[in-house]
Amino acid sequence: MAASLASGSRRSLIRFSALVDPAHSGHRQRCIHSCRDGHQCRRQPSEHLVNLEPLTPENTTIVLVDHAVGFANVLRSHDTAEHINNVAGLAKTALWYGSGLVATNGRPDKPSGPLYPQLKETIGDHPVVERGGNFNGFLDADFARAVRETGRRKLAIAGVSTEGCVLQTVLGALRENYEVYLVVDATASLTAETHAVAVERMVQAGASPVTWFSLAGEFTVDHRSATAPHFQRLMREHVPTMAMGVQSYLSALQQTGPRPA
Repeated sequence: MAASLASGSRRSLIRFSALVDPAHSGHRQRCIHSCRDGHQCRRQPSEHLVNLEPLTPENTTIVLVDHAVGFANVLRSHDTAEHINNVAGLAKTALWYGSGLVATNGRPDKPSGPLYPQLKETIGDHPVVERGGNFNGFLDADFARAVRETGRRKLAIAGVSTEGCVLQTVLGALRENYEVYLVVDATASLTAETHAVAVERMVQAGASPVTWFSLAGEFTVDHRSATAPHFQRLMREHVPTMAMGVQSYLSALQQTGPRPA
């Protein structure tokens, strides 16, 4: 297996030869894929796409898709209370760090209903894009415009259900050449199996899986950074078991002052 490194705009692609089909011995296909401007790469079964640019509030928009009360009672891929906790934590991450934030839902008078009360309380008066019947949010002009107007090309997408509107919106974002990150623990489905299969399809299509708290940590960078208090507050409010163990350490660390240049 021969491997070479090709670089695009802030991206690297490991390219290598792979068997097309083990049943056809001797037949090999060299899978070469070039990246231009960081927006034309797609992961294929024989390719490894590696994006090394950090996610920051300045380059990332968090997209919340259909976190509606009508879905909450039928979700079985995650514990409902934990799922809602993660969604609220993700929304706070967007608001407190100042990343882009786009929330969308169907009409509140539909069976799916309005947003989770915990999410609505968190985002307050932040606009919620009301879609019609489109599973793929990017087929809705208002949604596509809202995402575009954030001015960011990296999208951290979460929602329900994984195999429905989330899957279709993620694929739609990839077709629009956005760089997509699926926030798997703020996304839920009817069963663990349907969640896992949909996540696998999105990853194979080019999305990268993340968790909401790891995203907050990536935004923070350092426990001494100016945004570290946001991270500590998120930990206290949404990951209290971790907060209990590290709070004294973080307090002592901050008292040491800025790290030498």
